[in-house]
Amino acid sequence: MTEPQGLSDRRILRIAVPIVLANISVPLLGAVDTGVVGQMGAAAPIGAVGLGAIILASIYWIFGFLRMGTTGLVAQATGAGELAESGAILTRGVMIGLAAGAVMVVGQVLIMEAAFRIAPASAEVETLARDYLAIRIWGAPATIALYAVNGWLIATERTRGVLVLQLWMNGLNIALDLWFVLGLGWGVQGVAIATLIAELSALGLGLWLCRAAFSGAQWRDWPRVFDRVRLKRMWVVNSDIMLRTIALQGAMTAFLFTSAGFGDVQLAANQILWQFLMITAYALDGFAFAAEALVGQAVGARAVGMLRAASLRASIWALGGSILMAAGFWAVGPWVIDLMALDPDVRSAARAFLPFVVVLCVLGVGAYMLDGIFIGATATREMRNTVILAVAIYALILWLAVPIWGNAALWSALIVLNLLRGVFLGALYPRLERRVVMGV
Repeated sequence: MTEPQGLSDRRILRIAVPIVLANISVPLLGAVDTGVVGQMGAAAPIGAVGLGAIILASIYWIFGFLRMGTTGLVAQATGAGELAESGAILTRGVMIGLAAGAVMVVGQVLIMEAAFRIAPASAEVETLARDYLAIRIWGAPATIALYAVNGWLIATERTRGVLVLQLWMNGLNIALDLWFVLGLGWGVQGVAIATLIAELSALGLGLWLCRAAFSGAQWRDWPRVFDRVRLKRMWVVNSDIMLRTIALQGAMTAFLFTSAGFGDVQLAANQILWQFLMITAYALDGFAFAAEALVGQAVGARAVGMLRAASLRASIWALGGSILMAAGFWAVGPWVIDLMALDPDVRSAARAFLPFVVVLCVLGVGAYMLDGIFIGATATREMRNTVILAVAIYALILWLAVPIWGNAALWSALIVLNLLRGVFLGALYPRLERRVVMGV
């Protein structure tokens, strides 16, 4: 098969690099939030903002299916030349996001009660966290709808728009943080108001960046938007991804909870090493998103050559990037650990398990990239089933091995989890090519 015209390394990088740059601003915002409330001179505000942000982030993370599902469906519609359907998918996604966010606003009391039962805090921290959540929850419709906006931008290779959107939202948030908290003295509520304004304005900017989808009447072609067959397909794709995401969230939560059982020193060490994994995830997202867009277009165009070339080229870039990051972690990781922790016991514990992170950085590439490939192909049932199977094996390892080998078994289980995700999906990849050939 000949290489599809226009599929080049430059095209892959044009999609991937803006995503990587956009992701860099995410941990920066968290650091500024913490630093600003830290200037209040008390521990409770820091804990309240951190706890409130984690509660919302955990819920929002589940709605990541809306971003992934929108990317796959829009990319396929684009590849098939169905521009009207591309606009209709965006409309459906935004409506789902707004509706889901509205449900969160209405049910905010129940959300808070459940959250503080699961993660109890001191009376002062809980009071401040409730104040924070009572403001930020109103941004839920905009935040969840933005998943669909980002999905559409990625699918149509407008990732510079994703970068602009992220820089605007986080930049405005940081500026308002400084003004409201340090300038006006609004404290924890000031942090929440800053984030709320940034989220609402970002949705407006995001819709403007998607203006190509609204250039015609397709976005409000209600018979198409509410077509039962297309709605059913969107429901199947999104529900599969949601179940897959919940399973992965459970695995990550189990890792952190198990770490807590090893004592404060090991918990702190694992938390530091977890930040290395987050850097890896943010970097590889760019290449996984490129695979989503290009594979989706290939499936829509029934171009098996483009499917294979896009999958291979994006994965080669991701593998190269992961090897560079692994080498960087090995070389400067001990210095970064010393920078992040002053306690010599925490430093020693983190250094001891740094090799596990280096190995995971490389062996996890298959899971990241094949996720992107299968999302682009909307082969979400395979994603759901393989993740559930991999998580079940991971849970079995935790149950059997952690009581014997402790933290080494915990990190080994995480490596096995990611390795199995890649192996299982890799074994199913030939099905994707057959599906493209047969047009099913």
